[in-house]
Amino acid sequence: MIAVLEHELKSYFHTLTAYVFGAFLLCFIGIGAMIYNLQAAVSNFEFVLSFASLIFVVIVPILTMRVIAEERKQKTDQLLYSLPISTTHVILGKYLALLVVYLVPLLIISLYPLVFSRYGEVYLPTSYGSIFAFFLLGAALIAVGIFLSSLTDNQGFAAGLGIAVILLNYYSVTLSEHISATAFGTVVALMVVIVVIGVLVQYMTKNENLAYGVAAVLLVLLLAVNWIDSSLLEGLLPKIMTKLSLFERLNVFVNGMFDWTGVVYYLSVAVLFLFLSVQSLEKRRYN
Repeated sequence: MIAVLEHELKSYFHTLTAYVFGAFLLCFIGIGAMIYNLQAAVSNFEFVLSFASLIFVVIVPILTMRVIAEERKQKTDQLLYSLPISTTHVILGKYLALLVVYLVPLLIISLYPLVFSRYGEVYLPTSYGSIFAFFLLGAALIAVGIFLSSLTDNQGFAAGLGIAVILLNYYSVTLSEHISATAFGTVVALMVVIVVIGVLVQYMTKNENLAYGVAAVLLVLLLAVNWIDSSLLEGLLPKIMTKLSLFERLNVFVNGMFDWTGVVYYLSVAVLFLFLSVQSLEKRRYN
């Protein structure tokens, strides 16, 4: 794992990848600080992080699109399978390298509250709690990006898919306000989700019977709940969209509350998508 980590870090810092990523993040944070802390004379640095979280829609897919997709395209992923380490170590090495690239500009950003505190009242616990949540948010999104990169050998497609997924998650709370809260609307939407899950299972396992079985079981459960008590499904979809929002949980920290459930959620998302990335690579190894 250490060898993979060192190789990836050399790759990022010997090219423009790490520097462009850091420049974009620092630039966006700087714009937010200028708008909120300087022009509006607001001392709350955490508001800047809430504003700047939108940049993840662009920089995370660009950072992660080549992690595995490029390896598959150039067939160098075959070399990874021949290494005397497990697929889990390969994914963890690549993931930790991306976290280091992400952490470097974040360490610079962590100095901002101290600078602003010299010119006004800054509540440092809230500021640094928000920076910690900002780091966890980025870590979770990077794990999602790695998984999406493992699904294809086309970097452009991986980046486009990442932008779409993260953008949908960013606006999920806003969209939930316009989603039908009726039981019928929830059933239709969840049917679409079940189809997507079935397609994903089929892609990951190459087992159509398993994919059909999982989709059928979920569909039967959904229809059974709707038949027994449809009121249980009323308003369920908007609630799910709100609960799944990674960005909404950042706002809890920004509002001055250290939310342990948010920490657990971010870590759970990261672990889940790293696990799926490992399974995606394992599937290709066996194929």
